[in-house]
Amino acid sequence: MNSQGVVMGESQDPKLPEDMVVDMYQTMTLLNTMDKILYESQRQGRISFYLTNFGEEGTHIGSAAALNPKDLIFGQYREAGVLMWRGFTLDEFMDQCYGNESDVAHGRQMPVHYGSKDLHFVTISSTIATQIPQASGAAYAYKRAQNGLCAVCYFGEGAASEGDAHAAFNFAATLDCPVIFICRNNGYAISTPTQEQYRGDGIASRAPGYGMPCIRVDGNDIFAMYNVTKAAREICLSQSRPILIEAMTYRIGHHSTSDDSTAYRSVDEVNQWDKVENPILRLKKYMIAQDWWSEEKDKDWMKENRRRVIEAFQAAGKKKKPNPELMFGDVYDTLTKNLQQQMQYMKEHVEKYKENYPIDRFNSWKRNRQQYT
Repeated sequence: MNSQGVVMGESQDPKLPEDMVVDMYQTMTLLNTMDKILYESQRQGRISFYLTNFGEEGTHIGSAAALNPKDLIFGQYREAGVLMWRGFTLDEFMDQCYGNESDVAHGRQMPVHYGSKDLHFVTISSTIATQIPQASGAAYAYKRAQNGLCAVCYFGEGAASEGDAHAAFNFAATLDCPVIFICRNNGYAISTPTQEQYRGDGIASRAPGYGMPCIRVDGNDIFAMYNVTKAAREICLSQSRPILIEAMTYRIGHHSTSDDSTAYRSVDEVNQWDKVENPILRLKKYMIAQDWWSEEKDKDWMKENRRRVIEAFQAAGKKKKPNPELMFGDVYDTLTKNLQQQMQYMKEHVEKYKENYPIDRFNSWKRNRQQYT
């Protein structure tokens, strides 16, 4: 599908039903709205950190829609759309970013480090590329289990420069692991442009050296992403072998709230990708041409999705923080002696200097403080 929303070649049209295409569009735009609200909230000091998905929504939704919902996902940190497609709710996104009492991680992770056991999405880790060999290992386990599922690993082209990527590719290839590696080549590894990252022909060109099939695809074309991911999954499982997809896209937003991309790229460059090559605009034009959508429907939907995001955002902000005791759990089945001592020390310290700690903002803190003092 080109930038005007026209499918180039009848054979390349996946012929997806109207309700599915509309769902894809609404998920991309909902993610876009959530990104705007949470990015602004970090600037206001409401959350500590945020990282947007602007410009890369097509790589998320196009690939996620082609997978089995039980395929195990290993993300980097810019794949919130995959999780949203699988059913992670706005409340769950907001609770995690706020680190409140409803956060499944109990506030122990940075914002945007999502995870969901129910949705088969492994919790995000900040350390670059660690998820790649983990995906190879999980795929090998799936191969042994013969469960008809595969592992899917997302990463940026910058992560492909890490040694972990080489180890993961080699293990997956030599052990014939059913894993799909999806590289989001968005042009920049934080501030380092691709021309300074490697001298070869992108990331896909590395696959033959490992004996892996590969394909390079327009990541801003949601139908192309759907087609190649669907085909990759079929090959991955039928032949029990890894496949590398290099999705060419563009990171429209700053790397994170800790970055100012105006220092290393021009506004004109960003505008070209935002106004012309944007995956959301492409799909919108396609839907309008099919008479499945209209500007009036779009206006109503944008109001509705902003209302949903604001409601979830406000609800998350009113919740208390988790019980501080929870920071010591989930490492050992039973708290070890040294952790019990550390927890007791924490409680005694807070009790002694309670005027410096907003303990009333924490869930169950008073009850548990009395229990141990």
